[in-house]
Amino acid sequence: MKNAITITDAAIKRIRALLAKRGKPSVGIKIGVRTKGCSGLSYTVEYADAIEKFDEVIDTGEFKVLIDPKAVIFLIGSIMDYVEERLKSGFTFRNPNEKGRCGCGESFHV
Repeated sequence: MKNAITITDAAIKRIRALLAKRGKPSVGIKIGVRTKGCSGLSYTVEYADAIEKFDEVIDTGEFKVLIDPKAVIFLIGSIMDYVEERLKSGFTFRNPNEKGRCGCGESFHV
């Protein structure tokens, strides 16, 4: 079965580093979306301490990337990456479901 999203090597490397620095055991991370910003939705990335009943699970072999069941429909086909630029760094999502983004890039709509 194909995963709902693709996670780049750069994102896996960054997640690995974040989990190592956390200081307590984690299952991995959890990706979701929430209502926020001028375009309506924004991505969330949080530590995951447990797998919940309907979470979509991507097993990297080292840790798990969970997708909130309410977010799967918005994320199918997306690519999660980690980008380090001179003035900012962070996780990015290339999402084929997006119909538009706000000017600041913090929120999107489908």
